[in-house]
Amino acid sequence: MKRKILIVAAFSFAVAGVAQKNEIKAAEKALKGGDIATAKTALEAAEGTISGADVKLQAQYYFTKGKIYNDLAKKGDDSAFQQAVDSFKKVLEIEAASGKRKYTGETNQQIAGITADLVNGAVADNNEKKFKEGADKLYMSYKLSPQDTVYLYYAASSAVNGGLYDDALKYYLELQDVGYDGSSVVYKAKNTATGEMEEMQKTQRDLMVKSGTYTDPVDDKVPSKRGEIVKNIALIYSQLGQDDKALGAYQAARASDPEDVNLILNEANLYFKQGDKEKFKSLMAEAIAIAPDNADLYYNVGVISSEQGEIEEARTNYKKAIEINPGYTNAYLNLSTTYVNEGNSFIDEMNSLGNSRADIAKYEELKTKKDGLFQMGAQTLEDALKTNPDNQGILTQLKNIYGAMGDNENFMRVKKLLGE
Repeated sequence: MKRKILIVAAFSFAVAGVAQKNEIKAAEKALKGGDIATAKTALEAAEGTISGADVKLQAQYYFTKGKIYNDLAKKGDDSAFQQAVDSFKKVLEIEAASGKRKYTGETNQQIAGITADLVNGAVADNNEKKFKEGADKLYMSYKLSPQDTVYLYYAASSAVNGGLYDDALKYYLELQDVGYDGSSVVYKAKNTATGEMEEMQKTQRDLMVKSGTYTDPVDDKVPSKRGEIVKNIALIYSQLGQDDKALGAYQAARASDPEDVNLILNEANLYFKQGDKEKFKSLMAEAIAIAPDNADLYYNVGVISSEQGEIEEARTNYKKAIEINPGYTNAYLNLSTTYVNEGNSFIDEMNSLGNSRADIAKYEELKTKKDGLFQMGAQTLEDALKTNPDNQGILTQLKNIYGAMGDNENFMRVKKLLGE
């Protein structure tokens, strides 16, 4: 009796194995003929018992399934990409464990093809502003080809463009974990036939230059993206209302790169957003010490100093910005405004004075100070016109100053320059 039971069990297993082979073959035949629906149905018939099949049949099953879903993905079903990827990974897993690698080579080719399709699909999605779909495809590309960390970087960028901050944060943090840098060198040379600069591999470029078909070789260095990644992590934390984490991100980054001015500026701006203007100014001073020829740094300190009523400090910084960049329009405008505002501060007191001899004398004293300050404001803008002769903002403010001073000759001159 026991012998008969064993024979029946063995026979049942053999029948199941034959059925699975037939179903997989039917799926392969339908797939080859372009009938995806039939191929999918035939393969699904083998799904329930495939786990008990021998490894060769399992590998064949998952390889066929991967091709079916890959074909569906190529036909526009984005949801099929993941199933195709999972199936092909299963093939590699099965064959790596068994040591039998019948499908491994072709599976790797299929995966490489899926990676290319995902990247191309992501480009199309982003062009159509389908940022979520694009980010998902790029992240899947990275998972398929982990050495290509640039896909993860682009996934984060796509997520940011779509306002998908939680996803973007996840990708940026993963970029940090894998130590992504992003710096590189782009090799270019000029095609003598077309006159156009072209990119190519260094070895190829050097050979082309030696052959004389290309000239003017250039090595363009692409800077590290570490600072940008940290900045974006901090900005996302800030966007999500997690300013403490944002500050922590900047401070951690600065600890490893203390002279990165952009990191200092971003941390300073976060303190500014929180209303801590003293900390902002302190960090700006650090930045100036590192980059003393950066006019924007002096300008920003000037703005904060003005807001805090530190007028002389503001003027010093605006003048320094102008010294570095003689065409810095906003620095001229703000410097002029410091003089005008100080002049305006005397007006209320002037209007409160009476008609006594002492009051009249005081009035004239204050008027002289006011007019002197207005004149300094006007002269600042006249200097600005030397490098920005047609700037409407400068001309409009200058006209208003001359109007307030009662200087009709200059008022009319500037009006004419404005085309009024």
